[in-house]
Amino acid sequence: MYKVFDKINEKLVLSEIQKLKPLKYNQFYWWRRFAPKNSPLSKNAPLWDMIVNGDLDFSHYYWQALYSEIEINEKYKRSKDHHMYLETTSIDRERRAKLWADFEKDEKAKLALIKKLFLRNFFITSEEYEKEIISFGDDLREFYLYCKLTYGKRQVIPSRRGRPPKKKK
Repeated sequence: MYKVFDKINEKLVLSEIQKLKPLKYNQFYWWRRFAPKNSPLSKNAPLWDMIVNGDLDFSHYYWQALYSEIEINEKYKRSKDHHMYLETTSIDRERRAKLWADFEKDEKAKLALIKKLFLRNFFITSEEYEKEIISFGDDLREFYLYCKLTYGKRQVIPSRRGRPPKKKK
C-alpha cells in the first residue's frame, strides 16, 4: 500500500486543526475544510500588523493535508482489500493532492510577499535579506524587530486613491 507519512504526529496535527475555523461546503473549493481564525488584512496594511494578525504565518493548508492523510490512513486500516481501499479513498486522495498544491502555492506567495514587504519597510538590500533570513532562525516577529534595530525603518507613505486635494490659494 502507498502511504506518504507512516509516522504523523496526530496530536500535533489535531491541535493545529483546532486552531482553525471550519468552513461550510463550497462547490468551487470543496477540498478546503478549514480557514484561519483571523481574516487576513489588506495587502496595504502595515507589515507589523500583518505579522501580529498571522497573515504571514506558516500555511494552514499543510495541516489540512496532514489531516486528510490521517483520514486516509484510518481508512486503510479499516479496508479489507486493495480495491476497497482505492474505492473509499478516491475523494480523500484527490483532496490531499489539491491541498498540497494549495500549500505550495500559498507558501510561495507568502515568502515572496514577506521579502517584498521587508525590502519596502527597511533599508536592506535583497542580498542582505537573503543572508539574514537564512541565518536568523527565529520567528518573524523577532526578525522584524532585529531588522528594525539593525537596518532602520523606512517611512512608508501609503498610496492615495482618487483625486488629489485642491491647492489652497
